[in-house]
Amino acid sequence: MTQSACPAHVRWCRLPIGLAWRSNTLFIVSTVGIGLFTDLFLYGLVVPILPFILRDRVSLPEDQIQSYVSALLAAYAGASVCFSPPAGIIADRVPTRQAPFLVGLVALLAATLMLFLGQSIPVLILARVLQGISGAVVWTIGLALLLDTVGPENLGKTIGSIFGFISIGELAAPVLGGVIYKKAGYAGVFGIGFAILAIDFIMRILLIEKKTAAKWDEKAVGTEDDSEQQDGGTATGEDGDDNEEEPLLRKKEEDSYKVPEGQSKVVRSVPILYVLRDPRLLTAFLLAFNQATLLATFDATIPTEAEELFGFDSLKSGLLFVALVVPYLILGPIAGWAVDRYGPKPAAVLGFGYLVPVLILLRLARPGGTSAIVIFCALLSLCGVGMGVIGSPSLVEASYVVSQYDKANPHFFGEQGPYAQLYGLNSMVFSFGLTMGPIISGGLRDRIGYGNMNAVVAMLCLITTILSVVYIGGKPKFLRKR
Repeated sequence: MTQSACPAHVRWCRLPIGLAWRSNTLFIVSTVGIGLFTDLFLYGLVVPILPFILRDRVSLPEDQIQSYVSALLAAYAGASVCFSPPAGIIADRVPTRQAPFLVGLVALLAATLMLFLGQSIPVLILARVLQGISGAVVWTIGLALLLDTVGPENLGKTIGSIFGFISIGELAAPVLGGVIYKKAGYAGVFGIGFAILAIDFIMRILLIEKKTAAKWDEKAVGTEDDSEQQDGGTATGEDGDDNEEEPLLRKKEEDSYKVPEGQSKVVRSVPILYVLRDPRLLTAFLLAFNQATLLATFDATIPTEAEELFGFDSLKSGLLFVALVVPYLILGPIAGWAVDRYGPKPAAVLGFGYLVPVLILLRLARPGGTSAIVIFCALLSLCGVGMGVIGSPSLVEASYVVSQYDKANPHFFGEQGPYAQLYGLNSMVFSFGLTMGPIISGGLRDRIGYGNMNAVVAMLCLITTILSVVYIGGKPKFLRKR
């Protein structure tokens, strides 16, 4: 009998080496975090050198470079948007998350090699498409694997911690890529990329999912059993409430998640489509879109504004991101814990509401010396506080809504539920936000100035705040029908 064929109950079968730590929650969460970081870091690292690749290797005329750079950026975004939903559908139908997670990394490795060696437009476009496919897979599978590992009760603080970490890759990688290219050329830029890919590959290979570990040793997933018992105890306590209205309200809420019989073949094949009718889920997607748009807006405008105001080069502009990222890193886990404890509505409303005046205050940035730089850094730090708060409400809310539909319709969504499908859609929305952010902010900055551009973005945050009050976490009592 081979090791892989050993039944779960046979104790004399040799366990995989390092089963305990390879299936440990911290290792799995770290692996997902590194995977998401790698995707965003490599995306941003390559962006500033695309014009040089087109000029030096493809020998494009100067007047065609900008249009082809835009085409390469669009190829990534289009592939990520298009392949995210299929990645979710496939992931919910395969027995393990690890296999497609590794496939995504293979696509990213191939894309990076093609960008490093490619000398024609078709090869570079194919590389960006593969990079987009990898992004779709890693965000879809990674978030589903997170939920499988930590459970919905710990999802908020986990996502808050991870988003604070990966934001470094998204925000600082373009500047870092430009600096390294200036100092060490293509080899330096792609050398860092391949080193991060190697770390990511090793961690994904070593990872053992909780449900896989359970077949070998029940102790490896003991915490999941404990959480189920705790959940059961909580439910029992609620059922024991003396308030007779509570069970009736709960029953009415459960009925609202029931999927009627006679759904179309398309909905039965992709059941997450039915859930898209829920305004709470759509609002959660809006939160994800605006979060990505804000990240991309900072990425696109901070370096150019710093150059215009203070004459900063790429290295000094990169250091400005420290002011934005540090509050994000510190507050992300705290805000995530608050979301787990008090629900996503307070964080969504307070976070996006807080960003409205802070973004408007960015118009105070003026040319000058040290004092002007300090003011700009202080304003960016205030923005970082808001970004830390809004990091987790969207995914926690979306996961909760979908879990309610899954519980109310146990056989409708399949054995693994619709979670990978959900995160596929979320990846699509987030990628769309990363794409639209630079387009919107860059166009507005050129036409109406940096201050007015941020005022427009602030208005988007205000709209998001209002919709969060109405829909996130359910309608408030004063809006419910009596």
